[in-house]
Amino acid sequence: MGKYFGTDGIRGVVNKDLNADMAFKVGQAAAMVLAETKENGAKPLFTIGKDTRISGDMLEAAITAGLCSAGAEVMQLGVIPTPAVAYITVDSGADAGIVISASHNPYEHNGIKIFNGRGFKLSDELELEVEALVDDPDRLERRTNGDIGRIINRGPEYVDRYIEHVASAAEGKIRRMKVMVDCANGAASRTVDEIFSRFPLDLELIKDHPDGCNINDRCGSTHIDNLGRMVVAGGFDIGIAFDGDADRCLVVDENGKLVDGDKIMAICAKTMVEKGELKQNSIVATVMSNLGFHEFCRKNGIALHCAAVGDRNVLEMMQKNGYNLGGEQSGHLIFLDNETTGDGQLAAVKFLKVVSDTGKKVSELADEIPTYPQVLINVPIEGGNDIKKALMEDGEVRQMVEEEEKKLGDTGRVLVRASGTEALIRIMVESADSALADSISSVLADYIRKRSAAF
Repeated sequence: MGKYFGTDGIRGVVNKDLNADMAFKVGQAAAMVLAETKENGAKPLFTIGKDTRISGDMLEAAITAGLCSAGAEVMQLGVIPTPAVAYITVDSGADAGIVISASHNPYEHNGIKIFNGRGFKLSDELELEVEALVDDPDRLERRTNGDIGRIINRGPEYVDRYIEHVASAAEGKIRRMKVMVDCANGAASRTVDEIFSRFPLDLELIKDHPDGCNINDRCGSTHIDNLGRMVVAGGFDIGIAFDGDADRCLVVDENGKLVDGDKIMAICAKTMVEKGELKQNSIVATVMSNLGFHEFCRKNGIALHCAAVGDRNVLEMMQKNGYNLGGEQSGHLIFLDNETTGDGQLAAVKFLKVVSDTGKKVSELADEIPTYPQVLINVPIEGGNDIKKALMEDGEVRQMVEEEEKKLGDTGRVLVRASGTEALIRIMVESADSALADSISSVLADYIRKRSAAF
């Protein structure tokens, strides 16, 4: 991670960690870095989209001003899911795309993420170039006369093309189902109705009235219990939940039970194997994936490869080895034959198609994948990235983790890692003995809280 860029772009509380001045400089710097690849002094073109946070307008204006002042042209897409920006960047032939979003974080946070012209997240090297320019404002360019950039008003045309692209992923008919969708008061509120209305679904949207401050507020993929209750009460066949920027998708079955990203991948992968569509019969998941997922893949002749946590790491392994399906338990799901990044709406369409074709209930499909008890605890850490790094490198912390993991024998595991997007240490304990998993996770959480005071 760089000084400003974490595992998923720049993140922070607006006007505390991330303000308009910084956004303006990021725009200038991004234009300069991307302009280096242009020939004959041509102006680079950036797409820019945002989620529904109240700070999005301010940051969009600042970044757009920075881009134009450094000679780039900008196609504003308005409120739109993160993966739509990646897709439209490629579809429009733009040189880069910028997303203003903090994904699943609370509304007071926001972020800046940059895609290159091929729709992939900017490389670490280019992010460092952007950071270096932001920290050296005397080097930032301010063009004059005809070299100043301008806004290109073709956004709606490309948004329509994105919606058609996602809907077409069904590759045929979807049978009538009663579906409830939680839009998290986020970016999906703009697009999901147009996508799902192409199918004969009895559709009900909830949390689809964003006001700038209610994004992810007790709703969406990070607060899925309410959706589960409403699905059961309303007799729905399935519930689908997105996060604030709609790059995640989670599901609840007709009984209100969670179907996480691992299970969605497993269900889709089994169908892809039957159709001969799963390249090398392989999936890329992460080290967080449940042991039951591993068991399911072994029984179904699917090779499961595990990357470090983060959709960026999943995608890197997929590209390196030529795989076409990967994702995370949290709901980032990458269908690389269709798009270059995780897309919650695309994953939802793919999953609905599988449910439709099999004729089975969602619970029947999900119950094919066993689930081992897994306890997750997030420990808040004061002091930022330096303290998180120090704790993860601390010999006493490592020793404590090893001692606790020995209690599990061969029936479980412990994973302790620093969040790449928040001031948290994440603890995961997995065991056939749920009481033991609870005990070990609590012991480790208490120890890390106490140990953090030493730094």
